[in-house]
Amino acid sequence: MGKLQEFVITFDKNKVMYSPGDPITGTVTIKLVQPLQCKAIKVNCNGFCGITSKVNDTAWTVEEQYFNSTISVADKGTLKQGEHTFPFKFLIPDSAPTSFEGNYGRIIYRVRAFIDTPRFAKDYNTEKAFYLLSLLNLNEVPDIWGTCSSAVTQQFTYMLVKTGTVVLKAQTDMKGYTPGQIIQVTANIHNESGKTTGNMAASLMQRVTYETKRPTHDVRTIVDVEGGVVKAGKEVEWKEQIIVPPLPQSSLAGCDLIKIEYYIKVNLKSPDVMLTLPIHIGNVSLDKKLQPSKKATPPPAEHTPASAPDTSTTDTSALNPKLPPHPNPKPAPRPTPRSRLSINNSPSAPPAEDHQGAEGGTPMNDGFTNKRQSQLVSPNAFSYAPGLFFSQNQQHHGPGSVPSGPMFSESTVATAPYPLEGASSMPIPLILPPDYGTSAYPQEAPPSYNESCNT
Repeated sequence: MGKLQEFVITFDKNKVMYSPGDPITGTVTIKLVQPLQCKAIKVNCNGFCGITSKVNDTAWTVEEQYFNSTISVADKGTLKQGEHTFPFKFLIPDSAPTSFEGNYGRIIYRVRAFIDTPRFAKDYNTEKAFYLLSLLNLNEVPDIWGTCSSAVTQQFTYMLVKTGTVVLKAQTDMKGYTPGQIIQVTANIHNESGKTTGNMAASLMQRVTYETKRPTHDVRTIVDVEGGVVKAGKEVEWKEQIIVPPLPQSSLAGCDLIKIEYYIKVNLKSPDVMLTLPIHIGNVSLDKKLQPSKKATPPPAEHTPASAPDTSTTDTSALNPKLPPHPNPKPAPRPTPRSRLSINNSPSAPPAEDHQGAEGGTPMNDGFTNKRQSQLVSPNAFSYAPGLFFSQNQQHHGPGSVPSGPMFSESTVATAPYPLEGASSMPIPLILPPDYGTSAYPQEAPPSYNESCNT
């Protein structure tokens, strides 16, 4: 090597694996047996992707640069005989993709050192590669949860004669895996033909696409397992396990020239039927604790009016089964003492006729419970009920006076305490009900039918 005995690059702590955003530090060591004149000593750190059209060729047809930094660790002068050490430090960008080596392309990271010598003298250089790993967290991949399934139907032709069909269904237990995990493959084969099928097989496949003017697709079989046959007219469920070996991750985020895909291929040798199940290979496995829970479907909401219900078309006799509907033309019964009625009971009213247009209201849903209806109807919605006791703040009206609240119409329908929104402002003719509160109670029974006819 002449004057130069040793020219090496050493990373601190002999580290060779880095992550995006990490600093990379080290030293350049030079050992000389004789003094050496130099114009400069430089250290360069770069990362790039190169694509070629030939297998394992380094004459790149397309390149993509990620970063390229150069620093000068020594200026023009003469290096004395002996050992010289020059430290360096670089910062790896956050957007740098993971290292990759394929048949038609590579993502390379390296540190190079140069000794520039005067004219006609020999230049010296050395380099050392390092690897970058940008972790792929499978929990952050869209649509990663659940199983991956597919189905296909194929016509079975034997000796140019169609004998039936074969239905192939398959699924994987997950959509994302890390190296070392086990892929659970389940296949269902229904042979609806008159011939026995060939052996079934499942394979873990890798497809790498190199983006050039004419993209190159490199497809490889990583793992291959084989099962038995399915006899004519039979249906078989086949379960198999595939261990994921150390593999590059599915996504090379930050690289536009190389695309990596993985999938499970399930097929039959005869007839030629095949399906694929796409999966992801990452560095951080799926955590079931992070799986989004399925939102429970809310039960159908009960019909609750936004405003006070219009009781103009409500059969209020169902509000409280303890209080029967008031009979219409008979003499008033003896009033019930007020101490026997609770102010919390909902008031009753005469049964309503079917007048849906009385106050623009709609009939209540009969499916509601009495408790729900009693909550919806306010005691102020009724201006009269025999033997009814209201609270102290309720306004009382004397005999024959017209109450200020709403009154009953001709059909004795209970009306809302105030006109609903959107209702017509035109007055509706109303009449007062009989004033039973001031009538004298009969001391004798009314005459019978025969007595009335005789008189």
